[in-house]
Amino acid sequence: MNRVTVLALCAWGLSCMAAEPRAVDDAAMADVSNTAEWLTYGRNHNEQRFVPLDQINSGNVAGLKLDWYLDVPDAVGLVSTPLVADGVMYFVGSRNIARAVDAVTGELLWTYDPEVPKHAAHRMRIAFVHGSRGLAMWGDKVFIPTIDGRLIALEAATGEHVWTATTIDPSKAMYITGAPKAFRGKVLIGNGGTEHGPARGYVTAYDAETGEQAWRFWIVPGNPADGFENAAMEMAAKTWTGEWWNVGGGGNSWHGLTYDPEFNAVYIGTGNGSPWNQKIRSPGGGDNLFLCSVLALDADTGEYRWHYQTTPGETWDYNSNMDIVLADLRIDGRDVKALMHAPKNGFFYVIDRSNGKLISAEPIAEVNWASHVDLETGRPVEMPGVRYLDGGPVHITPGALGAHNWPPMSYNPEHGLVYIPTVHETYQFFDEGIDIALWKSPNWQAPVPKEGFGVAALVVPRAPGKPKGTLQAWDPVRQERVWEVPFEVAWNPGTLTTAGDLVFQGTVHGDLVAYHAATGEALWRQAVGLGVSAPPITYAIGGRQYLAVLVGWGSSPAVGGTDEQHGLGWAYGVHPRRLLAFSLEGEAAMPASPPPAPPVPLDDPGFEIDDDLANYGLQVYMNCATCHGPDAISGGASPDLRASPIVLSDGAFEEVVREGTLLGNGMPAFPGLSDAHLEALQHYLRQRARAGLGLIDVPSAGLTGQR
Repeated sequence: MNRVTVLALCAWGLSCMAAEPRAVDDAAMADVSNTAEWLTYGRNHNEQRFVPLDQINSGNVAGLKLDWYLDVPDAVGLVSTPLVADGVMYFVGSRNIARAVDAVTGELLWTYDPEVPKHAAHRMRIAFVHGSRGLAMWGDKVFIPTIDGRLIALEAATGEHVWTATTIDPSKAMYITGAPKAFRGKVLIGNGGTEHGPARGYVTAYDAETGEQAWRFWIVPGNPADGFENAAMEMAAKTWTGEWWNVGGGGNSWHGLTYDPEFNAVYIGTGNGSPWNQKIRSPGGGDNLFLCSVLALDADTGEYRWHYQTTPGETWDYNSNMDIVLADLRIDGRDVKALMHAPKNGFFYVIDRSNGKLISAEPIAEVNWASHVDLETGRPVEMPGVRYLDGGPVHITPGALGAHNWPPMSYNPEHGLVYIPTVHETYQFFDEGIDIALWKSPNWQAPVPKEGFGVAALVVPRAPGKPKGTLQAWDPVRQERVWEVPFEVAWNPGTLTTAGDLVFQGTVHGDLVAYHAATGEALWRQAVGLGVSAPPITYAIGGRQYLAVLVGWGSSPAVGGTDEQHGLGWAYGVHPRRLLAFSLEGEAAMPASPPPAPPVPLDDPGFEIDDDLANYGLQVYMNCATCHGPDAISGGASPDLRASPIVLSDGAFEEVVREGTLLGNGMPAFPGLSDAHLEALQHYLRQRARAGLGLIDVPSAGLTGQR
């Protein structure tokens, strides 16, 4: 339901907000000198996340204080990038609830609730509860995507609903977690779902005024017997073998959309294969276009222009959905219209965006699946044995989380450096014991999903003393690391850089940090009361520069159980979620937040665990792991079921799991689960609780693949 409260905006240093805000268009989003606003996911069309502001700088950043804050009471994970236009900040939170606030005072202007639980009661089992990574603006409208696959246009001034487009087939295992991209009167959106069923990826552009579909581009080919949508799909089909369309193909573009006004092109970062194991989806090998690629499409028509594939025939979940950054670089004595891309496979790519030709590619982290990228062919030179052709196991780095995932990098043109949140992990891949010939795509609506990626992928423990994550400054011209900050946890949020010689990044331990852009020296650190998952932004209004960030523990570590492994202690429902804004003139007191509080598993000594039932319960739990964490260890994005009293009550457990009494909180209903399924699930959760208390020794099941 739309809940709208419209307030007058009379901010300090500003005249009252006009009844109709000015229109946001390509000229505004291409204006790199606009320091007052943040108009698209990466600030403007070049996606650099660089702001030419220096009021806050390396010399005075230690004086940053809280200016204002807004509690977000119905949020769990907050991962999005806020937008700022005409003195108003827009952001989206859990269950895709969108808000507009006064960017000077933090006063709430309007709220729009798309009522995701009503539309996505069943689909929420295959996606995160945190909502999307951002929204888009065009003209006088704001566009929000929803987890259940809708794209919604709202009036920016009031939050009133204008139109809704359903972008996916509701019967498919698809959802939206990425931000839309607005350009030339259109709004572009992709989707996710590769891991949960037969998936054939695509992106769709909609008319910003009407919501009518303008064009759609399919990322992988369908069944040749049905004909091809265009020549690009006919070309791509020649790089596949077998009956890939029966298992899906994949390629979903859930992130990584950039518009280039100089070439009137959109660049699409494309996803991994469905399933991961190429021996299943394309048994005769092949490049499998356009998986794991950067695609250039005509912005007006969606027609194919060129592509560059980062990982031909990928089989390790090495998607290229990461952000695509545009810059003019001076390389080997010539000016290059460059595109910079750091996908999961561990290489940093500089590509001539006028024609898609590779300029350079070097590893930003440990890479053992390929020795290098051949600059003549543009192809990686694979190492022997990395495709687990004999079943494995093989140790591959980067792992399935990649060397760089969706948390965005930023580029500072004054220093010529890119600041990349980097993951350092090795995974063990093997498909021994998996019946390749009989594998079928998982049925996301089945009570017990029996299939998966077609390959097991397990994290290999990191050697003592080696960081699991880093923030690194990378020179894209020399293709070399300049400085690096080590972290204990692999996954860390995105970055922001400014003309004040600064780089800002939040931490999973609950800090917001400013580093010197040239040296990496930490210059300011502010505790914010909860782990940060969202990237910060900065903007200027009324002569004052603000730094803002959403604080709400979400994303991969908040699902994957790293709290228990690293002592983060961010428990579900304990720590407030907030929007914080800082300035050099700030005078607000930082609001209190409870200390870290790791959940303590509950035990019922009278409950006798049946190991056979618990083993079956693990299979049922595959429905739950996406939100509640592998091995039932929650990282804080949702309740830790080992510590939940609901699990100890047969009646309450049935009401929540099967009847959906907590649907409004984001807990989906599973009406297909029988009494036997629920009983097995209880035995599994009691087993995990006792293991967490150290009462029994139960090995990890090694569930992985969480994003």
